[in-house]
Amino acid sequence: MKISPHWLRDFVDLPVDYTRLADELTLAGVAVEGISGKGDSTVFEMEITTNRPDAMNHYGVAREASALYDLPLRPIESKLPPPQGKSDVTIDIQEPELCPRFTAREIRGATIKPSPTNIARRLQLLDQRPISNAVDATNYVLWESGKPTHVFDLDLLEGRRLVIRKAHAGETLKTLDGVERKLTTEDLVVADAKKPVGLAGVMGGFDTMITEKTKNILIESAWWDPVTVRRMSKRHGIHTDASHRFERGADFESAVPSTNRVAELILASGGGTLIGDVINVIARQLDLAPVELNPREVHRILGEKFSTLEINRILTRLGFTMLPGGEDNYLVHIPSWRLDVEREIDIIEELARLHGYDKFSNTLPAYSGEVRELPDAHKDARLRSSLLALGYNETISLTFISKEEANRFSTAPELDLANPLSDEASVMRTSMVPSMLNMLAYNLNRGSDNVRLFESGNVFEASGAKALEMKRLSIGATGNVDAEVVRGLAPGAAARPLSFFDLKGDIESLLAPFSHWTLYYDAQAADYYHPGRSARAVLDGATVAQFGQIHPDVATARKLRQDVFVAEIYLDRLYQHDLRQVRYEALPRFPAVERDFSFVFDDGVEFEKIRQSVTELGITELRSFVPVEIFRGEKVGAGKYSILMRAKLQSSERTLRDDEVAQWAAQITKTLEGLGGVQRA
Repeated sequence: MKISPHWLRDFVDLPVDYTRLADELTLAGVAVEGISGKGDSTVFEMEITTNRPDAMNHYGVAREASALYDLPLRPIESKLPPPQGKSDVTIDIQEPELCPRFTAREIRGATIKPSPTNIARRLQLLDQRPISNAVDATNYVLWESGKPTHVFDLDLLEGRRLVIRKAHAGETLKTLDGVERKLTTEDLVVADAKKPVGLAGVMGGFDTMITEKTKNILIESAWWDPVTVRRMSKRHGIHTDASHRFERGADFESAVPSTNRVAELILASGGGTLIGDVINVIARQLDLAPVELNPREVHRILGEKFSTLEINRILTRLGFTMLPGGEDNYLVHIPSWRLDVEREIDIIEELARLHGYDKFSNTLPAYSGEVRELPDAHKDARLRSSLLALGYNETISLTFISKEEANRFSTAPELDLANPLSDEASVMRTSMVPSMLNMLAYNLNRGSDNVRLFESGNVFEASGAKALEMKRLSIGATGNVDAEVVRGLAPGAAARPLSFFDLKGDIESLLAPFSHWTLYYDAQAADYYHPGRSARAVLDGATVAQFGQIHPDVATARKLRQDVFVAEIYLDRLYQHDLRQVRYEALPRFPAVERDFSFVFDDGVEFEKIRQSVTELGITELRSFVPVEIFRGEKVGAGKYSILMRAKLQSSERTLRDDEVAQWAAQITKTLEGLGGVQRA
């Protein structure tokens, strides 16, 4: 919203220039996002939070400046001529819960014409188009004091009567924007004796609007239920300056002053006669409960002692009233325009922001204990930094899933919520996979084809009368491998689709820092993974991870339009292992010897079995035994594959002899033949 700092000077004598004013208002929580124009034409672009409708106008911002600089705030006082006669307009509130107050004033014999230059100029500065003196008066009061008002052509109101009621089924209303709107029985309307003439708190009616022919005017100002206004605005697709304020909560006590102020402006520019006193119908009172304030609590929360004089000064400038309460407490009466203040902590926040957050001294909280690192914090940090380095982004999701997903992705008994948000969030999650799939699908459905995500959190399962909580890490990836960044692709090479082996490489990178005796991978992953593109990691006999491509049936059910790879790491098991200690080891002084072995095996023989059999030979000089190349085709035969493996042999004490290398190679060859392998020529 836009605010003219020159207009603020009508209410408070600002002691600073506009640039400094903008900075200090922002520090006090009334943010100025930008400044345009110069001199009297300067305009602040402000970001007022939704809980502060009282500051969505010039008088509200002036009140903040008054408290900020401890200066008097001049009141808005309407000067009206003595009224003539008595108005015969009647107000009937049939929905007191939705409209507890309605005020009106009648003016006869007014002239509708362009607004005075000073009024039109100020509205134009705020990007408001001047219309006529009567309509501009309502807009001026809206931006001056924040209270939406409306003016009717009194001669077009049937029966000289306004009724606040629910719309009847089948009724229509042509609003000021010229649109014929079909009303429902959920709509709250202002009606005359026969028909609706306005959508309460949102927009007035076309048929009773002010025109150049208007002579007699009825001004109205009311208080409308915020929820009702919000629902009507959303239902009819209308968002107006009035609805923006009413749906956030208007000032109950401003109805009469705003009505009088509009009357004053119309009479000053268009003449006419004020008829009767203000019509003020109160169907029910809205009183804000006072709040008890303890100065000791102010000190405890803010860390600095505020004198009673300072507390009273700040709160009085903001419109609050302090009275003595019980013991050392004070009873603070809340002004009618501050609907956001309900608790003691709200009052303390007002004291802090007007005192100045930047004026609090930098001190550490008192602490007599010792600093302790959270369990496994260094392990969490190691995994997180590794994942970020691998190109993954951290996410957070709800810990609730549906009962159907809990049963699909886990065999653990789930924990039902006593008061679930919906059927889709009725149990505590038993697996991290469903949430990860939802987040991947969300990104894919919004045009993000290359996605890398990870989330660390807890899963839950029922154990008798108790609930068990286990720590998990989920990883999700889909899209292409970045050719020039990761995984050893040559610079300039074309990107290729992510594969199972890319994900496996990431899992290996995450598990490598943890100390262990044995680590192997096999194909015994859960059934929601692709049977040929998934695996589990077993560390010292315990399953610490499952990963792979999501099963095609699961992907189809979730409408995933490209291959998705997911991993779930069981951190409660993994963290039973310490991180490896970094140790220095000198480079070998003696050369290594490499020997290649080319064999044909049946598809049923996995490389893990081959590696384990070779390791069991106990050759202390064997540094590594890795696959180099795998080939399948007609020359190999159906159900078989050809694999080239490389052994690296090296001693830290001497140079290896040819005869002993030949002996070890023979042992390896014999072992491979014992697994059914046929050596290729």
